[in-house]
Amino acid sequence: MTRTLIATLLTTTALALAACVGGPASLGGEPPLTPTSRYQLQVEPDLDRIALAVHDSGLSPAQNGALQELVRRYRYVDASPMVIETPAGNDPVALKTAYDIQSALTAYGVSPDRITLVSYAAPDPRAPVVVGYQTIRAAVPRCGANWGNLSRTGDNQSASNFGCAVTANLAAQIEDPLDIQRPRAMTPADAGRRTVVFDAYRGGKPTSAEREDLIRDTAVSRAVN
Repeated sequence: MTRTLIATLLTTTALALAACVGGPASLGGEPPLTPTSRYQLQVEPDLDRIALAVHDSGLSPAQNGALQELVRRYRYVDASPMVIETPAGNDPVALKTAYDIQSALTAYGVSPDRITLVSYAAPDPRAPVVVGYQTIRAAVPRCGANWGNLSRTGDNQSASNFGCAVTANLAAQIEDPLDIQRPRAMTPADAGRRTVVFDAYRGGKPTSAEREDLIRDTAVSRAVN
């Protein structure tokens, strides 16, 4: 009798503790419209900038290569201006570097009316010249920061981290964050094959491709010479 009573007490205590540990799996709050909409791809502001050291000899080959890569990424941006930030102090070499950068950007395809020159407070008049633009990036959610009790599903809601890893992986892999905001423009349709088929139809000819002769009644097509 004593052993049965002790076992009953231990079981009751364990169940009570399990019910008290942690909140529900969903962590409460406003439930999502659907379980898969708890986490969605979003964007957040970002800056794409590079700092170029000031040289008396002008831009180096490595700096020109960095500017070319910056312009390549800049082509994804619609309206953000390219900003060249020169250290304050009116250092002639730093100013020449800024104008050399402006000329290089124009040569690499950036419209001159989309380039802005400004100055910034720097501890040294020969501080690097910073060039870049405002952009956006895919927001990667922080998964696993908070967990509810996965055994508490009485509210019939999905767990608080359900779908977070999938959304984080997509955000880390997407090349152009603008694709999150709007679909890409469709390319023109290739109507060449359609025209061939219509011309054959109008001329009373077969519109399907010719069938290859089979070898020995098998499904092996004739070898290409």
